[in-house]
Amino acid sequence: MTTQPRFITLEGGEGAGKSTQVRLLADKLEAAKIAVLCTREPGGSPGAEEIRRLLVEGAPGRWDAVSEMLLMFAARADHVARTIRPALDRGQWVLCDRFTDSTYAYQGAGRGLAAPRIAAIEQAVLDGFKPHLTLVLDLPVEVGLARAHARAGTETRFEQFDTAFHTRLRDGFLARVQAEPERCAVIDANGDIETVAAHIWAETRRRFGL
Repeated sequence: MTTQPRFITLEGGEGAGKSTQVRLLADKLEAAKIAVLCTREPGGSPGAEEIRRLLVEGAPGRWDAVSEMLLMFAARADHVARTIRPALDRGQWVLCDRFTDSTYAYQGAGRGLAAPRIAAIEQAVLDGFKPHLTLVLDLPVEVGLARAHARAGTETRFEQFDTAFHTRLRDGFLARVQAEPERCAVIDANGDIETVAAHIWAETRRRFGL
């Protein structure tokens, strides 16, 4: 199958299953003879992975919201330049576990940065570059945190924020879908892995006519 390369992101709160679903979606696309690159944020390039350690390790209060946002965009700039754009130029589809919507949710809704402030940095760094499709995996906060905490040895500093933070986070992701429905779709992530994967594949096929 020959199609225009697409950039798809999976978003959502802690424990939503994004990493697993990225892999399953990649399997579906590859079975359809589409070349795929899977990546993640923060990270996805050597420089961005170094910044990732600064962001996900340590105490919750390690960074203020502005510093955290700037680190996210520094990692993202390197990630786009060294990984995402080259893959799209090669004709690969790119599947990414988190992208800019996470900044609006975590540093914006979660930590209180105004959306226009984030948007100004986004424009300066990305110059209008956005995913072709963003799938927001949504589930109740308590379910997601329980799943996240059950992953032995992988807790990040974001998982240590309180429940109120994660509730604002969920609301922030849903607000992104409402603001850009032509790009974003909500996927109910409160089911089993196979059911969620089927919904993701159905939405991907519908959006791109696969």
